[in-house]
Amino acid sequence: MCTRLLARLLPACAILAAANLAAAQAPRDHHEAHRLHQDPDAYIAALEDPARDAYQKPHEVMTALGVKEGEVIADIGSGSGYFTLRLARHVGREGHVYGVDVSPDMVRHLNRRIHDAGLLNVSTILAPPDDPLLPQPVDRFLIVNVWHHIDDQPAYLARLKASLKPGGQVVMIDFQKRDLPVGPPLEMKIAKDDVLRQMEQHGFRLAREHTFLPYQYFLVFEPAAP
Repeated sequence: MCTRLLARLLPACAILAAANLAAAQAPRDHHEAHRLHQDPDAYIAALEDPARDAYQKPHEVMTALGVKEGEVIADIGSGSGYFTLRLARHVGREGHVYGVDVSPDMVRHLNRRIHDAGLLNVSTILAPPDDPLLPQPVDRFLIVNVWHHIDDQPAYLARLKASLKPGGQVVMIDFQKRDLPVGPPLEMKIAKDDVLRQMEQHGFRLAREHTFLPYQYFLVFEPAAP
């Protein structure tokens, strides 16, 4: 009985420990969040903090995505490559991953990681804030903790939709709009209902929702039928 109880408690303790660590690092307001983004080393350290895994659950996210070999995927706001490199292992040699970011520092960092890992199926794109500059259509867009950074979201959605292959998906993972020990300040967050409404207004339908992330919503959208 004690063994079973311990097995149940350990995952919760891991998330709590991660949350306590992240709470000390999470930006308290918009200005502090901006300063964090202006310090590449600090921002990379926050993105790659091992404690992030406890609440971001990358293995579970990849399993839920069910990425197939040969897929072409764009990781929008790829940052340090937290998901980019994981995606690369799943799409295989016949697939490709585009790590798209607006920060030259993030792109340089990710290029180093790609080189060090010897990956040939990943390309980085230094993009403007309003266009991912993709060279080909993709099977999926993965957008993790990034949507609240995009100013003209309707125009960006139109570009995403135009770049999707038939049957393609837009995957949104972002922080719930409530007080949390991780993520951006409350005023920067976008509520799940607002994302759902926005996507529906711009020609997408919710195909799937996953609820296992403790602090984020995980929504999978597909273009709605004409």
